[in-house]
Amino acid sequence: MIDITNISKKRSFDVDIVFRSVLATLTAHDIANKEVSVLLTDDTRITELNRDYRGFDSPTDVLAFAQLDGEDADLLNSDILGDVVISLETAERQAKESYHSFENEVMLLAVHGVLHLLGYDHQTENDAIKMFDKQNSILSELLTEKHLSVQS
Repeated sequence: MIDITNISKKRSFDVDIVFRSVLATLTAHDIANKEVSVLLTDDTRITELNRDYRGFDSPTDVLAFAQLDGEDADLLNSDILGDVVISLETAERQAKESYHSFENEVMLLAVHGVLHLLGYDHQTENDAIKMFDKQNSILSELLTEKHLSVQS
């Protein structure tokens, strides 16, 4: 199950794009039946979460809260991967800075967040290579699919 909620008062977004991004990431790992929740929000709310859970009192683009992380992971329902939080405000700024669409930026952040739920990380160079290779592979498929559906 993939649950997507938009609580941003400043920006609307087509949640189907997020749904397809999450599903593509799960499918790429042969686990399409897992549960993921995605919260689309604004900089104010993600700043609160970033401060409370990571100690950084500033907005960020995406946060991932893995359900199966930590010492009690084996006691939890392994079908629930966790939660991803995306700031639509930060995503919009980053899209403009990177000269690509807002939709593509949110797609990237959704894939990135789910990869973190699946245990990927980018703390070391080797881990970053693995994560970003997987991220780019999934995004390439999504963008090809998006391009084909626009042309139909």
